[in-house]
Amino acid sequence: MSDEPQEAVYQPDPAILDLARWLGSPVEPADFPETRLRFRNDRAAQSIGLDGLGDAEWTRHFGRFAPLEGNLPQPLALKYHGHQFRVYNPEIGDGRGFLFAQMRDSSGRLMDLGTKGSGTTPFSRAGDGRLTLKGAVREILATEMLEALGVNTSKTFSVIETGEALERGDEPSPTRSAVMVRLSHSHIRIGTFQRLLALEERDHMQALVAYCLDHFPGPPPPDDAPARDEPAVILMHNVVERMADLAASYMVAGFVHGVLNTDNMNITGESFDYGPWRWLPRWDPSFTAAYFDHGGLYAFGRQPEALHWNCGQFAVALRLLADSEPLVAAMERFGPLYMEAIAQRWCWRLGVEPRGLEADSQLVTACEKAMRETAAQPDAFFFNHRGGRKGSGDMAQALESYSPVDDNHPYWNDDAPQSMVIAEVEEIWSAIDKRDDWQPLTDKVVALRRMGEAHGTPPIPAGHPA
Repeated sequence: MSDEPQEAVYQPDPAILDLARWLGSPVEPADFPETRLRFRNDRAAQSIGLDGLGDAEWTRHFGRFAPLEGNLPQPLALKYHGHQFRVYNPEIGDGRGFLFAQMRDSSGRLMDLGTKGSGTTPFSRAGDGRLTLKGAVREILATEMLEALGVNTSKTFSVIETGEALERGDEPSPTRSAVMVRLSHSHIRIGTFQRLLALEERDHMQALVAYCLDHFPGPPPPDDAPARDEPAVILMHNVVERMADLAASYMVAGFVHGVLNTDNMNITGESFDYGPWRWLPRWDPSFTAAYFDHGGLYAFGRQPEALHWNCGQFAVALRLLADSEPLVAAMERFGPLYMEAIAQRWCWRLGVEPRGLEADSQLVTACEKAMRETAAQPDAFFFNHRGGRKGSGDMAQALESYSPVDDNHPYWNDDAPQSMVIAEVEEIWSAIDKRDDWQPLTDKVVALRRMGEAHGTPPIPAGHPA
């Protein structure tokens, strides 16, 4: 995930048009007072053949939303329902964003360009359809840090400041506004399927399952899986595999998403839509990111449970097409898949060669114990013990039988690791807010990408979509 993308030629492929009549509503983007380009992700643009756009053309497409050649003729606000903090809500959908374009990347995958802060839609309810500039900056930081730590995440593709003064109840107002574009491998959510179940649209559900299997294929279910040839069952197994790995990647990264509702769950297992996220200041399973998560439903240590629960809601939706038994059988794979992914990703981040699930799970337990007892910040812990170095006491014993990976990147000789504690996030924003100084953000992105190069490619389970 942190490797440099291959060169690509722009290949428009608006495949969603086959489903658009019932999957979304055509909308008009907001007409912003101004469009000032603040961030363009040329690394991501290179992967879809758009890095050659000049700044003026970039702004015309991603600030004014002039259609890309051969692509969607008009933006599409997607329809979906969802469980929000376990309460079902049928009155949601793309309320401040839309699907803008689809194209193939350098490896042939179907990719989406979607927006955040692009104006009101039929699903906006009482919202203004806008995004704060601070929110856009936070999304840049979240996606860059996650990508560097091997998490399957959307990419922040573009941020353009839009010249409006926004009122928000949870931060100093008025505050600056922006429109953001993200690059994702799909915007189809578990909540998309939940809506079709609620409306009993069986034919549309079949069409959506076929779309997902066609454009986001994964491996077949295990040989002993019941009804393993049924399309809905195949997709259920794929989603369970992807969600188990996503949960593991959050834990190894020390990341708290904050809002793991079913409408925030991409069918590709790709993390996206970052609001009240945090990185751990210390290893604390009860740590929460959202100030409104009073019961700790989406606390750090409960994230695997949350993603497993969301898979259960996906299974409920697919009951429109399949029997319970094969869907439950797929669900039962989540726990073992999660444990395998934790062990693999932990060794990857620690820079040691895996020794097998039992031994690697014991290593994970020893590391967690050491972090709790020493109150070590997780980024520092992994950095300090990279390749088995600086082990003492119980950690020395836990690491003694592990071999370091072949790794000579100069990052590992730095005085301290990159991290994303909230104080630094606020410092980066303050420089922009008070002095219009974007250099700290630019420097941080460069530093995070260097860290990603040092980590190299994470272990990717078979379930990730091709």
